[in-house]
Amino acid sequence: MSIFGYARVSTEDQTLDNQLAALKAAGAVKIFSEKESGAKTDRKALARAIEMLDQGDVLIVTRLDRLARSMLDLLNTLEQISKRKAGFRSLAEPAIDTTTPHGKLLLTILGGLAEFERSLILSRCNEGRQRAMANGVVFGREAQAHGPSEARG
Repeated sequence: MSIFGYARVSTEDQTLDNQLAALKAAGAVKIFSEKESGAKTDRKALARAIEMLDQGDVLIVTRLDRLARSMLDLLNTLEQISKRKAGFRSLAEPAIDTTTPHGKLLLTILGGLAEFERSLILSRCNEGRQRAMANGVVFGREAQAHGPSEARG
């Protein structure tokens, strides 16, 4: 079992020093780091870190926001780690630890809440579209071809 670290800052002006020190102190044998926006989902150093994981290894970060900016991004990244039969821990959020039963439970609950929120958003969008259509709004290419005023009748 090996512990790998991942550190990220968003801009060239920021420094990785504090994260690197904390990850090293937590036992990381190798640390992958980069200066990339968290909104970017195809981060090369993170991809390399995940590729290095073997069964029983653990990927650690100093804070959860270093790994992901959204719940969807977090869950997708954790799924990639899980497929490699590895664990994940956040040093600042000790409850986020997939190497423990409690951590797995918490992430399952968070995943369920994210899925629930997504279904609520879709439901609200569908209701809004139905109301708009009932009021004569036309959607799609035909509506765009006629321009906004003609599309509404």
